Amino acid sequence: MSTMNISLPNSLKSFVDEQVSERGYGTSSEYVRELIRKDQDRQRLRGVLLAGAATASASPANATYFEGLRDRVRRAGKPASRG
Repeated sequence: MSTMNISLPNSLKSFVDEQVSERGYGTSSEYVRELIRKDQDRQRLRGVLLAGAATASASPANATYFEGLRDRVRRAGKPASRG
């Protein structure tokens, strides 16, 4: 694992120390790693959302669409009948 040193003003260092203590992290490095992972996840999600927004809609998301979706969910939740 690589090492990176960062400089923080006292107010941010205090905040990090509080988070480590209150939220059960073993070290400030664990806390910062989690923040970075969450930021990576947000960036991936943003990319997926932007890609989806850039594609043409296959069908309108109107009342008919949602009723059909509810019907499919209801059918999937029912046990198969034994005829």
